[in-house]
Amino acid sequence: MERIASFCVDHTKLDRGMYLSRQDGDVLTWDIRMKRPNHGDYLSTGAAHTLEHLFATYARNSAFQDSVIYVGPMGCRTGFYLLLAGDLSSKDIVPLMVEMFEFIRDYKGEVPGASPKDCGTNCSSFSLLHAREISFLISCCFLSST
Repeated sequence: MERIASFCVDHTKLDRGMYLSRQDGDVLTWDIRMKRPNHGDYLSTGAAHTLEHLFATYARNSAFQDSVIYVGPMGCRTGFYLLLAGDLSSKDIVPLMVEMFEFIRDYKGEVPGASPKDCGTNCSSFSLLHAREISFLISCCFLSST
């Protein structure tokens, strides 16, 4: 079998940040890297699950809602993928990321879709506190340098 493109990336050289990881026609795959790969500090299940629900809810209600194809966590628990359709540059996407992390940082209330009826996975595995803490750190630190 052929080696897929994402396994050809040298993860020992990746740092936290936002990268355009691939382009397939008009579909852009953005790598929202929140943790440095292979350094022992990963997103907890509760934080990742909460970030997923809030990130997807925010993106699908943003000015880019018609471009959003997919928002989902990386299996390695170091970040998220954001797939968008259209000719969008980092100039377009960075403001969305800043607003989204600020939204999560300040979010209070029930996590959208966090019920057995709405969530097809373990609906008890949420941590709004940890998701807010991560979003606070990202909105203060890494987004200011992106």
